[in-house]
Amino acid sequence: MTDLGIGDQLAGWGKVAIIETSGRITGRTARAAVGFIEEPDGSLLVAAGDPDADWARNLEAEPTCTVTIGERRRSYRAEPLREAEHSSAIVALILRYGTPSEGLGRGPAFRLRPIDEPTPGV
Repeated sequence: MTDLGIGDQLAGWGKVAIIETSGRITGRTARAAVGFIEEPDGSLLVAAGDPDADWARNLEAEPTCTVTIGERRRSYRAEPLREAEHSSAIVALILRYGTPSEGLGRGPAFRLRPIDEPTPGV
């Protein structure tokens, strides 16, 4: 697995999520640090700023993934967001992360629904 440096550090603080997907071409585990919004039902909203973001394309090919936030690690299934949900997610992400998130919306957005119980520790 790839060391994401600052992304791993921010995930450890709960500021971003480390999403692990199955590479659509290689089949190997791929990791990316992504901004997220945690919903009351335990799902996560995530969005790519680039239509060709590998982690997003990987989720389109294989929707199961593992996400680590702080000490929590959990499996999820990705569901692409429809237009209205997509727009709401982008607004929420921009409000949470500020102007660096302005490029969001050009790529796909997903709701990640938990498919297991969280595992404490990493």
